[in-house]
Amino acid sequence: MSAIPIHPRATDGRSGRVSHSAFERLFRAVSLASAVLVLLVLIGILASVLSGGWPAFQAFGFWGFVSGESWNVGLERFGAWPAIAGTLMSSALAVVIGVPITIGIAIFLTQLSPPWLKGPIGSAVELLAAVPSIIYGMWGLFVFAPLVATYLQLPLNQLVEGVPIVGTVLYSAVPSGTGILTAGIILAFMIIPFVASITRDMLDQIPPVLRESAYGIGCTRWEVIRHVLVPQAGVAIIGAIMLGLGRALGETMAVTFVVGNANRLSGSILDPGSTIASRIANEFNEAADLQLNALYALGCILFLVTFAVLLVARVLVARLGAR
Repeated sequence: MSAIPIHPRATDGRSGRVSHSAFERLFRAVSLASAVLVLLVLIGILASVLSGGWPAFQAFGFWGFVSGESWNVGLERFGAWPAIAGTLMSSALAVVIGVPITIGIAIFLTQLSPPWLKGPIGSAVELLAAVPSIIYGMWGLFVFAPLVATYLQLPLNQLVEGVPIVGTVLYSAVPSGTGILTAGIILAFMIIPFVASITRDMLDQIPPVLRESAYGIGCTRWEVIRHVLVPQAGVAIIGAIMLGLGRALGETMAVTFVVGNANRLSGSILDPGSTIASRIANEFNEAADLQLNALYALGCILFLVTFAVLLVARVLVARLGAR
């Protein structure tokens, strides 16, 4: 019986261990370099924006700049509060409008939709993510804003004029269709594909035995969705919502088209306003001296707001995970 030939490297256990150890060290070094690179880029961006905005913080003070309501280029008086308020209001409206729609889409696709309808609706939702933001802005300005002016602002003006509180929030002085509410609706359409896709994937990953057990003890479909599926996917849903909120906070071109770009703070969500991103986009090319520093300072504030949103998201996810 002839001996089976053995490759020399197969018997060299020591060289195999050395080669394996070298590969491990190389893999660790590449992974560490990748992580450090991201951190260095983040620190570099923050440092450059902070150095550009520091003269504005020195001129007006941090809280003075944040709480200031005047944005006068001629007098070199700059305050960030109208832009900050517009950013927070439009993003909050986007979440309030968009999140129920996205959860409804995810539940329908995973629990209620017939098989032949899942593909077309799922593809249509994912296709929304591929639409460039400038297309959303152009559609919002030329198609959606006139509809808002004709069928929402004008009828609301007749209904709420003179009514306390409601008349302030829903009355539009100039019913042009552009404003904080229009920007919030456009942002809601933009965050729908992101939140819906993550929510749908998490609902699909819930073990079928949980759903079948709930049906087995007599639960209705609504009870299964409300008390079994949504709580199981709660952590992922919160994370998806915060991801969508981060997208809404930093959106630039679409909001610039439809927000109205008014450098003032109005009590009505139907009036034109501005956001941090839209103000930077509108003025950065022609800005100089202190105005340029004020725009950099706005970028710092947007960075801080986004960081705060991510921090809140992590806290909420940690608490839901602990429960």
